[in-house]
Amino acid sequence: MAKRTGLDGLADAISDVLEEYQTEIERGTKEAVQKVAKAGVKALKDTSPGSGGYAKGWTATIQEGRLFSSATIHNKEKPGLVHLLEHGHVTRNGTGRTFNPTPAHVHVAPVEESLIADFEKAIVKVIET
Repeated sequence: MAKRTGLDGLADAISDVLEEYQTEIERGTKEAVQKVAKAGVKALKDTSPGSGGYAKGWTATIQEGRLFSSATIHNKEKPGLVHLLEHGHVTRNGTGRTFNPTPAHVHVAPVEESLIADFEKAIVKVIET
């Protein structure tokens, strides 16, 4: 049932409703960040080349503050290998990218694009409810 208030308490009632809305948005955003980060780690573990420590090394670091929540997905086991695999590299015997290059195994970019779309949908869902 709706709460009735007079003109004297109108400002306080509006302030209370806005604070409650802000709290719900913050909670929903933090949950969306955690959910999308977890899904990203799982997707990268599934799509990464190789079966060694590289594929198993994906993890997410989540930072939360009063007004923000963010996640960084990274490979803790072999962080320098990500760029080399994603973009390809020159082999030890090569003199340039056109001479004997190692092909790229693009596996991070598709997951990133998918996570961005999923996060946008999650945020819109949080705002609409």
